[in-house]
Amino acid sequence: MRFLSLAIAQLAALLALPAMADAPVPTKGERALHERLLTLDTHLDTPASLVLPGWSIVQRHSAADDYTQVDVPRMVAGGLDGGFWAIYTPQGPLDPASTRAARDYALRRAVAIHAMVAANPQAFALADRAADAAQIAASGRRVVYLSIENAWPLGDDPTLLQAFYALGVRISGFAHFKTNQFADSSTDMPKWDGLSPAGVQLLAEMNRLGVVPDLSHSSDAALDDALRLSKTPIILTHSGCKAVYDHPRNIDDAHLRALAAQGGVIQINSVYVKKLVQSPQRKAALDALEQRFPEDRVLSAAERADYLAQRHAIDRQWPEVRAGFDDVMANLLHALKVAGVDHVGIGLDWDGGGGVAGLDDVADLPKLTAALLHAGYSEADVAKIWSGNVLRVLAAAEAEAAREQAMAGATLR
Repeated sequence: MRFLSLAIAQLAALLALPAMADAPVPTKGERALHERLLTLDTHLDTPASLVLPGWSIVQRHSAADDYTQVDVPRMVAGGLDGGFWAIYTPQGPLDPASTRAARDYALRRAVAIHAMVAANPQAFALADRAADAAQIAASGRRVVYLSIENAWPLGDDPTLLQAFYALGVRISGFAHFKTNQFADSSTDMPKWDGLSPAGVQLLAEMNRLGVVPDLSHSSDAALDDALRLSKTPIILTHSGCKAVYDHPRNIDDAHLRALAAQGGVIQINSVYVKKLVQSPQRKAALDALEQRFPEDRVLSAAERADYLAQRHAIDRQWPEVRAGFDDVMANLLHALKVAGVDHVGIGLDWDGGGGVAGLDDVADLPKLTAALLHAGYSEADVAKIWSGNVLRVLAAAEAEAAREQAMAGATLR
């Protein structure tokens, strides 16, 4: 009888939970509209896949098999025209030797992106300016802007950003999960109360070059500093809303409004969208796996096979608790309500921890367009969300760089 009572109580609790909204299946018309749009994601961690042994960007893979989420066939299937491909460097010690190694690591990651484009000219094209994206997409190729996630590799010389700008970097962040020499991280103890003096110099260098400042991962105080000091609009390339999920990586409504007032954009991700409690056994097993196969190490084919076998075993024994499509939409719709349609976009953190049930890889992206249309947004609105807003911000950065260059030229005369 006790068991039956417990079962009834558990069933009642389940019935009391809000139903998980299914991702909409796009109609033929909605899919056609999606294909008409210029679709850009502002945070693709896919360059990490480019160094996997035997892995090819032009072959179709499966997130269920190798945990990757972006390749050319799936970009075509999902109608993704491209975006900002991240030069991501996991934060390490701030000593000179480690920082030089980080610089070299970041440069190799940039070279890998360029090699991808050079090896597949029919599939990709590098973009330098905001106007390039539409032209590249019209040619049937995928758009490749570069971005920096974590500015640690720049060391103590913000002007090194100029070298990365020459390689195609048009968005740059400051910190990642740990506070560094440029800014406090949202997920670490503060040291600078926002941007450091070097971070202020880096921000000025971004404005001078035409690089959009990215404050995802940085603290609220760093965002406040950037909003106050930047001559161009700010972007959050992959963030969420604290009103939906109160996590340090997400931002509150006051900052959403301040970002919009400054002309900036929040790009909604698919990681910090809902509180999820994983089993302690799963966390411990994944931590141990990370120790064996650190993310900054290039694996051999045998090591990669070993990693995948162990990761699948962990998933079978302690399945992941996942967020769902409706959780991503809750963040997206809240940001649109608070900041307005001119200040929201999409940066789902593919290949960097993103993806939820119903939005497993980029092949699922038409579902977002369908959901936005069902929510009452127009084609013009959805076009802004998918690319118009980020390209406006990039164009503003270009205009400021041109203004500063003209002023410098006038001073020399």
